[in-house]
Amino acid sequence: MKRVAIIGAGPCGLSQLCAFAAAAEAGGKEADLPEVVCYEKQSDLGGLWNYTWRTGLDEYGEPVHCSMYRYLWSNGPKECLEFADYTFEEHFGRPIASYPPRAVLADYIRGRADKAGVRQHIRFNTAVRRVVYFDKEQQFSVIAHDLTTDTASIEKYDYVVVANGHFSTPNVPHFDGFDTFNGRVLHAHDFRDALEFKGKTVLVIGTSYSAEDIASQCHKYGAKRIICSYRTAPMGFHWPDNWRTVPLLTKVEGNTATFKDGATEEVDAIILCTGYLHHFPFLPNELRLQTANRLWPLNLYQGIFWEDNPRLMYLGMQDQFYTFNMFDAQAWLARDVMLGRIQLPALDAMRKHSQAWRAREEKLETDEDMIVFQGDYVKELLAQSDYPRFDVDGVNKTFMEWEHHKHDDIMGFRNNAYRSLMTGNMQPVHHTPWLQAMDDSMESYLGG
Repeated sequence: MKRVAIIGAGPCGLSQLCAFAAAAEAGGKEADLPEVVCYEKQSDLGGLWNYTWRTGLDEYGEPVHCSMYRYLWSNGPKECLEFADYTFEEHFGRPIASYPPRAVLADYIRGRADKAGVRQHIRFNTAVRRVVYFDKEQQFSVIAHDLTTDTASIEKYDYVVVANGHFSTPNVPHFDGFDTFNGRVLHAHDFRDALEFKGKTVLVIGTSYSAEDIASQCHKYGAKRIICSYRTAPMGFHWPDNWRTVPLLTKVEGNTATFKDGATEEVDAIILCTGYLHHFPFLPNELRLQTANRLWPLNLYQGIFWEDNPRLMYLGMQDQFYTFNMFDAQAWLARDVMLGRIQLPALDAMRKHSQAWRAREEKLETDEDMIVFQGDYVKELLAQSDYPRFDVDGVNKTFMEWEHHKHDDIMGFRNNAYRSLMTGNMQPVHHTPWLQAMDDSMESYLGG
């Protein structure tokens, strides 16, 4: 019997588990399906959505995976990430508003996994330490550490799926004066509660989604002032009156921050929203993906298969507009290759395919271009497996509406609602405008 190791039980790893569960439900004979083992270093499934108050190291001395914060709400419409085989309406029993807080999304992810019955395949509190490939046997050796018993295991697998994500190892730049700054410096990875910054002047460095949202969170929960520092270009939204946009920070002296244009500001805290690293310490160099966060990483055929050894697969390694349903589309294709239903082309053909997509990516100019690009990628994936079809063009359109709503009102875009691309039903407007919705619990969100 073939054996498959999945590293990580977050959204990507769960997609792979659910893909195999779907094959079993569709009538795959037990002998035709591989034995699947999923290694998860946390105590529950969900990946980043498995929220913890902890930062730095966990109770076992492992780096904390979670980059979620207490009051996080989805920063994109849930209609764009909805599973095609498990809708929000199926899970919650009715349509719900389009921008759920993290507890609602975590519950949805877990509900889908529980329906598929995949927990039995997950080894919780187990960290993968090393993966080695043996050419002669055409197998991988996976060395793992059971954190609860402090014991190691070594097992052989025919395929390995890397699904540990790439938003948990922070990219932390240095600026002169940080070592003597009279306030707090932290990376977005360690941000947990915006109330910590109530009444304070907060400097946010970066222009990513985390910069946009963490700054908005701090404003919502009572920060005195927000200063956003950019390297290349400002985010370009219509910010509230107590915000200021400045060029990149150059140094800090005491509490005085100096910026590239010579301007200064007195700040109480500095939050580095400076992105994350693709980090795979358990892989040797010949198997390790090395890339910046971009829509088309090289060396991955179909954005999945490690071209020099396609028995190794990566899920969700792209910069992302699409998320959950794209991970599904990747996982279904990966599954069918592992089951022998699809044969991959020769190495030269794989690289030619990847280079063509990269060349197209290089020409993208606007967010709209990028959305269409990733939508086309999802279409290509869907055409190759039996994952349920959904309206990709409709998802693109919803993303476009979302972009316009953000530029119209960055503090109010979450007050809009959209139609589900899976059920066709219009979703309700949330009962409380986002700026006034101070309770982020699932009970509050679903009530009212």
